[in-house]
Amino acid sequence: MRNLLLLAILLATVSLSAQPDRWQQRAEYAMEIDMDVKKNQYTGKQILTYYNNSPDTLHRVFYHLYFNAFQPGSMMDVRNLNLPDADRRVGDRISQLKDDEIGYIKPEALLRDGTPQAYTVEGTVMEVVLTNPIMPGTSTTFKLEWDAQVPLQIRRNGRDNAEGIEYSMAQWYPKMAEYDYQGWHADPYVGREFYHIWSDFDVKITIDRNYVIGGTGYLQNPEEIGYGYGPEPEKRTKKITYHFKAPKVGDFMWAADPNYRHTSLKRADGMTMNFFYQEGEKTSTNWKNLPKVLDEAFDFINAHYGQYPYEQYSFIQGGDGGMEYPMSTLITGERSFPSLVGVSVHELMHSWYQHLLGTNEALHPWMDEGFTSWASADIMNHLRKEGLIGGDVAENPYARTYAGLRNFRTSGKQEALSTHADHYATNAAYGVAAYTNGSVYQEQLRYIVGEDVHQRIMLRYFNDWAFKHPNPNDFIRIAEKESGLELDWYNEYWVNSVNYADYAVKEVESGKGKSTDITLEKIGRMPMPLEVLVTMKNGDERWFYIAPQIMRGVKAQPSYAKSWNILKDWGWAYPTYTFTIEMPKDDVKSVMINPTGRMFEDDVKNNEWKY
Repeated sequence: MRNLLLLAILLATVSLSAQPDRWQQRAEYAMEIDMDVKKNQYTGKQILTYYNNSPDTLHRVFYHLYFNAFQPGSMMDVRNLNLPDADRRVGDRISQLKDDEIGYIKPEALLRDGTPQAYTVEGTVMEVVLTNPIMPGTSTTFKLEWDAQVPLQIRRNGRDNAEGIEYSMAQWYPKMAEYDYQGWHADPYVGREFYHIWSDFDVKITIDRNYVIGGTGYLQNPEEIGYGYGPEPEKRTKKITYHFKAPKVGDFMWAADPNYRHTSLKRADGMTMNFFYQEGEKTSTNWKNLPKVLDEAFDFINAHYGQYPYEQYSFIQGGDGGMEYPMSTLITGERSFPSLVGVSVHELMHSWYQHLLGTNEALHPWMDEGFTSWASADIMNHLRKEGLIGGDVAENPYARTYAGLRNFRTSGKQEALSTHADHYATNAAYGVAAYTNGSVYQEQLRYIVGEDVHQRIMLRYFNDWAFKHPNPNDFIRIAEKESGLELDWYNEYWVNSVNYADYAVKEVESGKGKSTDITLEKIGRMPMPLEVLVTMKNGDERWFYIAPQIMRGVKAQPSYAKSWNILKDWGWAYPTYTFTIEMPKDDVKSVMINPTGRMFEDDVKNNEWKY
């Protein structure tokens, strides 16, 4: 028994030493802010306890000051002025902001464990050169005060959005940048993606008493405030302080408006959904019908993608479209009901692929946006099956996504998924890579490994990597472990290049005796497993499966295949592949590659031969 215990300890030690880079930094934020709603300004106090769990000695730290992006001449402004297809929500709007419309965060004295620290601010990044380094395995406390102005709402955050919501407060505080096995990630903010430290937040927001606040975190003093929480507004003092706590999240967002209607629904599992919206002709009916649909969505998501770990989630009217945050989302609310459900489901799914898994979405936006888009299409199709939203149930809900990627590839503007989110040459290339291409990545993987295996992959991915910042290799290794297949080639082609698959039926000829020889051609550079459907003139179907040799295995027979004939592997270097069926050519009606359409190809017109 003792020997077994020692062996277990040794194996655990070897396992840990084999991945010395997968530590996680941690932070604790205690913040107090006081809003001046007449000036759209506020003062902030922050006590930040930072835990250096890395093996490195840190001689400096970085803070993000996101509001500084909303100033004429900022990198975000210039970036959008020079992009050939600038975000229509931004365009030249930042360049035209007046002094009382810009955003800013102006830090005051910074103390570390009581000692003043020197810092410099360059745009949206504050660099702090420490008087003494932060040693591995130690913690330290920073104290910072700042003045801020809320910008006119342009992108994601700000005041007075297009639907009349006063405050959409995202990226509103000095936020410590993430430090991981690749070093510091202190990217200037140009309006794209984020990366975070897992943190505990204790936030107190003081604001005029007629404002209702919703957002990240659990409200600690509901008895002191009203409109769904406690006393009515007229019974409160001139100003009121909302006190929130949020454990182990990557960010803290809040929104405030005097006209918010707050409703909630407590689910059967005890989790509460909150809804904050302005009542009106374009909102009231749809927002009242939303909870029932999202209740079913949560059931489906928990079962298929992993259990949501927090006690609440808030859907909040605000922002400029839809944007995800921990335990909450900002969404524009004056939509049709299907659109409102769609944006709610999409932003909710970000809780899994961004806020719980915490991938660096600046480096790998497709692992967040793409996986979220793929899952959202699956969930929306489920809701249609349940009759909760209108529209036809799709046999393949990703067909249009595949067609969109195929069409964009003809533009010559596509860039590899390995491109940093900030550095795509066009917004279109970023959007296709992050959303479309990332979604196709998942659905095509499901085609490669099979339905049941893919379901296990998604659940194991969540259970193994929640709160650990997985990268592309981490995901594909989970897929390999669950499928028993070698899949590194899939990432190499799909993530690091733009060279995809294209196969064709080259020839169908009479063979010896009463047989038929079928020759396939590999046109694209990427190898893929092939499903070939041979249909006879009498209506019989025969399915043939050819795995790429590099995959070192085969998938199980799918439910849609009436028969399943596994043929010899195809080595990727060979341009053609011939197999024989024991049936005269005159009896063959058609031969089709990829009949389900779930393998992506640049050209699908060459996939079929007909007699």
